[in-house]
This record gives sequence, structure tokens and C-alpha cells, in this order.
Amino acid sequence: MGRVARAAAAINLTPPLHLSSNIQLPSRLPVALPRPSPFPFQRPISIHPVEHRSPPSRSLLFYRAPLPGYESQKRRDWNTFLQYLRNHRPPLTLARCSGAHVIEFLRYLDQFGKTKVHAAGCAFYGQPSPPGPCPCPLRQAWGSLDALIGRLRAAYEESGGTPESNPFAARPVRIYLREVRDSQAKARGIPYEKKKRKRAQAAQPAGVEPSSSSSAAAAAGGGDAGIGGVAAAASTAQPGGSGTAPSAS
Repeated sequence: MGRVARAAAAINLTPPLHLSSNIQLPSRLPVALPRPSPFPFQRPISIHPVEHRSPPSRSLLFYRAPLPGYESQKRRDWNTFLQYLRNHRPPLTLARCSGAHVIEFLRYLDQFGKTKVHAAGCAFYGQPSPPGPCPCPLRQAWGSLDALIGRLRAAYEESGGTPESNPFAARPVRIYLREVRDSQAKARGIPYEKKKRKRAQAAQPAGVEPSSSSSAAAAAGGGDAGIGGVAAAASTAQPGGSGTAPSAS
């Protein structure tokens, strides 16, 4: 048998190749995984432009500015007066309050005063600087009462009251303050200067401040530390039905 015939016979005798049923061909080709970054902790670089946001406005922040000194004092004085009305016997409402009740409130505050007001029979009557002590009572200075009425007058209208029904602007209250000013000026020997007009203020030098009635009272040493300083004592005390101030302890 020739060489060609033997090769053909060997091909025919080779058994066919059967694939095993356990072998599963992949349905798709494997996907190549990305190469790991040599810097694993490095943040990816964004190709999008960065938005520059402005800081939040002050109005969006929960911030409450402290009240000025005048507003804080006005609130304390107003709360003190309302407490006085609640403790009044019989109880008194704000709608029924008149100028006479305001005068009773001012007289009630005299027991908390720190200003020495000499009586007519005192040896130091009319002396601004008495050389010794005397049994004359302590009262509220006129400058403190005048400033108190101004704050309560503004607080009444801010609380919804009308200027026509404002008891702190009543004529009897103005007359009472004028009488207190004149009597304390004579008893203490301190003439309270009236407020000068605008023409007189313009004629003064630029460095000189015009004097007012309240500043004159404070400069004389008779001004109290403020009516609001007695708010705690005045709110806890029980005023009488007649409006007279109880005796100081």
C-alpha cells in the first residue's frame, strides 16, 4: 500500500470528536475591566464647570439683634405699669385707665425714689448741697418721672392705643409733672432750665451741647437710676385701691 493510501486510511479510522454536555460556552465575549488607578485615593477630575454660589443673605439667618437701651427700658416700664393695673384693688383695665390713675401710679412710685426732697420746714430747704442728713423723705426725681411718662406714652400708642385716648398725654398728667418740677426746684434749690428753642441752639458753638430739662436734673445729682430699676419691686407690691403709695419698709 502506498504512502498516500495509508494516510487516507488513518484519517477514516480516527473517531469523531464529541463535545461534553457539561461544557457551557460563554454567551458573550468577556469585557475588559478598566485598569486600576495608580492613585486610588485621588478624586476624579470633573470636567463640568464649578458653580460659584453666593453666601446666604443676612435676612435668611436666624439672628435677632439686641434691643437698644431705650426700647428695652420702654418695655420694662410698660410691663411694670400693666402689673400695677393687675394688682390694683379693685383690678383696673387699660381701657378704663385715665389721667388720674396715671398720677396715682406716679405717686405710688415715690416710695422707690432715691432723691431727697426737703420739706418746707426743713433747715436745708432750698439748699442744693445740704451739709448734713435730715428726716425728709426720698422721692422720684422730676426728670425721671418726665422721661417715664414719655416712654409710657409711646408704648401705649405702639400697643394699639389712639393718641386721643392716651391717658399719659392727658392734661392732668402734664399739670402734675409741672407741679412736681416747681416744688422740687424750690425744695432742692436747683432751677430746672427749660428747653431752648432751635434758634438758641443754632447760636451756640458746635462743641457745646444744649442743655435739656432731663439733663439738668441728672447733672444736679437728683436723677434716679431709672424707673425701670424698681420694676421688680413695683410689680410684686400690692397697691391700694385708693392709689396711695404704701409706707416704705
